[in-house]
Amino acid sequence: MLIDKLNNIQSSNNKPNILVIGDLMLDHYIWGNATRLSPEAPVPIVDIKEESTTLGGAANVVKNLVSLGANVTVAGVTGNDNMGKQLIGLLDNEGVNTDTIIKDNNRTTTVKTRVLVGNHQLVRLDREITTTLLRTLENDLIKKVSSCIANADLVVLSDYNKGLFSSALTQRIIKIANLNNKRVIIDPKGLDYKKYKGAFIIKPNRKELAEASKSENINSIATLKEAASILFKQTGVPYLVVTLSEQGMVILSKHNHTELPVKATEVFDVTGAGDTVLATIAYFLSQGLNLEESCELANHAAAIVIRHLGSATTTIEEIIKDMVDDEKQRVNYMF
Repeated sequence: MLIDKLNNIQSSNNKPNILVIGDLMLDHYIWGNATRLSPEAPVPIVDIKEESTTLGGAANVVKNLVSLGANVTVAGVTGNDNMGKQLIGLLDNEGVNTDTIIKDNNRTTTVKTRVLVGNHQLVRLDREITTTLLRTLENDLIKKVSSCIANADLVVLSDYNKGLFSSALTQRIIKIANLNNKRVIIDPKGLDYKKYKGAFIIKPNRKELAEASKSENINSIATLKEAASILFKQTGVPYLVVTLSEQGMVILSKHNHTELPVKATEVFDVTGAGDTVLATIAYFLSQGLNLEESCELANHAAAIVIRHLGSATTTIEEIIKDMVDDEKQRVNYMF
């Protein structure tokens, strides 16, 4: 049983080494109350009660991996600013190796500020620069990550389309990984999936798949497979894992597909759920489970984190509990 495998992983205390390369950012939350409108414009006045800052983007993938029990090295670029220092500080607090993070004097650290009133998001403010890295910085990053790739059990690319993953840099990273016989798992963004050629898994959601394949409407397995076939031709990857929100996820290869229904019983906030899915698949693959088992566990992990407001993480213990509860509900439903 899958639960037995999870218990064995826990008891072994094996910590896989995973390298995460990606767009690092901070999630800044402003919490408050709004009981009146501004006299200056028809907008609510928010009385700020609390503020918090957490790891976002690829840094949230890192946080999820640490929560599951991985040793993580993270590579990417921040601005040479106070928010960048705060981001690296938060990563250091997670026990993550941050030596491969480059500070760019020409960039600002990406920060997403969300203003929440009660349980509702009122507005999101983004501070970022998304231009492509200078070639010199790309070369510096390659120098830093090359040895890390050789020492990693698995490589994760978390692409948020913030300028890090140019076609040239992405291909250089994947080629180095393949030369070292390391699998690469990618959370994609944008329309150019050819840059991901040579990866092991690409994990788009339904919208990303539709945009990248130029498909108008993905509303069935048939249309999903048709869209996926376009990306298989572009990238040559063995697998696509497509997340479908309330419909779960589908694992696709060129000739087969496996549907995994959603495990969530309550949806509170889907922020960061894709990061959790990516991290969970990567973690359990690096622990020796197969792709279907890893995706099954990622479904449970996603069900756990979307019950919380904001980006959340989960643990093996919580995943086991969710699986047990899910089985109890299934048995009770049968009778």
